[in-house]
Amino acid sequence: MGFIWALIIGGIIGWIASLIAGRDIPGGIIGNIIAGFIGAWLGSLILGSWGPEVGGFFIIPAIIGAIILVFIISLILRSMRKRG
Repeated sequence: MGFIWALIIGGIIGWIASLIAGRDIPGGIIGNIIAGFIGAWLGSLILGSWGPEVGGFFIIPAIIGAIILVFIISLILRSMRKRG
């Protein structure tokens, strides 16, 4: 049950990050979950572990990390479209 809860929270974090960033994450729900997990990892590296914890994710660093990830992905995708 903990794994399913982590998937749900990761998806919500990715979705919130895409809303705040104003850019969509490729891959739909799966993309949101991946962005949530990678964003949580990135956020904990940059900001550490603080704030409320839900499903094993520290929410504030995870959302900030996911926003950074969404911007990086959008920049990469934009540069690939210009080349092609």
